[in-house]
Amino acid sequence: MFNQLKAIIQYLLPKQLLTLIFGWIANKHLGKVTTWMILGFSKLYKVDLSEAKISDVKEYKTFNDFFARELKDDARPIDSAANSIVMPADGVISQFGVVQDNLLLQAKGHFYSLESLLACHPDMIKFFKDGAYATTYLSPQNYHRFHMPCDGILREMIYVPGSLFSVSKATTESIPNIFARNERVICLFETEFGPMAQILIGATIVGSIEVEWEGCITPPREGIMKRWTYAGEVKLTKGQDMGCFKLGSTVITLFASNAIAFDSHLKVGDITRVGQKLAERI
Repeated sequence: MFNQLKAIIQYLLPKQLLTLIFGWIANKHLGKVTTWMILGFSKLYKVDLSEAKISDVKEYKTFNDFFARELKDDARPIDSAANSIVMPADGVISQFGVVQDNLLLQAKGHFYSLESLLACHPDMIKFFKDGAYATTYLSPQNYHRFHMPCDGILREMIYVPGSLFSVSKATTESIPNIFARNERVICLFETEFGPMAQILIGATIVGSIEVEWEGCITPPREGIMKRWTYAGEVKLTKGQDMGCFKLGSTVITLFASNAIAFDSHLKVGDITRVGQKLAERI
């Protein structure tokens, strides 16, 4: 009942406006006000700043600088095994498994289609038919940058406009097709494991999605799909920083059929850390 109430509120909220306002405030140099905001947020969500390269909140000029903070170089060791695939983000495994009948599990009783997630891109649908997927939810307390699960060469990136529903546990259990309805950035890589996609999901108050090779992808929110293609000039290594959310959200990682096997100890609800083993090559 409580989750249903939250869902109703989500439908009624002016999500685009709230995100615009919060994004504007978060990018402003507000001096002591910024410091107080960061201190309050850190206390409310129990943010561990001891891992950050900048641990003194007074050194952050904007709230967004704090959101996009980098960690100390040794904070997230990367699994070095040649056949391993690593966690792309700090957060929680909300779902993982195999795409069955072209459907991915969102939450108990809720599925969404591969076609809708990939904006009906015919090649990508073919690449990931019967493939494997892992969904990592980043809460507000988490480190907000996302990383490469394995070495890869970027081939294509697509921005898909959409809604900005919250992607918390309560809303994913109540609102159908949430990942296929929300705005997202789809990054397609060529890897030694076959094609791999990292899908970066927008959400309420996520003021920005940024990637290292193009900078800020959203905003602006112009309501049109955008596409970038690459000829091999963007090469990323396992564990390398890909970009950031300006507040928590979700990363969906897709692999081709019969390419990888998830770690035998992995289960829904597991806490994830960048660089820990997620899967290995079959």
